[in-house]
Amino acid sequence: MKLVIGSDHAGYLLKEDVRAYLATKGHEVVDLGVHSTVPSDYPDAAEAVGDAINAGVADKGILICGSGVGVCVAANKIPGIRAGMCHDHYSAHQGVEHDQMNVLVVGARVIGVETAHDVADAFLAAHFVATEERFVRRYNKLLAIEAKYSKAAP
Repeated sequence: MKLVIGSDHAGYLLKEDVRAYLATKGHEVVDLGVHSTVPSDYPDAAEAVGDAINAGVADKGILICGSGVGVCVAANKIPGIRAGMCHDHYSAHQGVEHDQMNVLVVGARVIGVETAHDVADAFLAAHFVATEERFVRRYNKLLAIEAKYSKAAP
């Protein structure tokens, strides 16, 4: 699978590890930065990943910052992005299967490397359960909310 990955400075080291790990699993990982631990702003990482997904560079992305909260909030401001912060296997696959999450968010200061690998694997292996009416209904409601507020944005 082709995916995009990005982080701020606090997530840089974990991003590098996750990127390399996913490449060994055969995934094509487009690294959108940052490329060091020099202080950077998490909204820039979220915007880079969200814009790349919306441009069709990849269908899914991974964002990493210190806690995961900042990039998650920022990414969810971008129409078309459904980012979820997941620090466990269940949430990582369930977010895709039930909510069509397209960006996995993790906090580098919250989880370790092995857990990051596990949640990334679960996220990338999951598929939206479009055959279950309740998930499709709920997803359509999410799209309606997004459309409503996208029109009202300045």
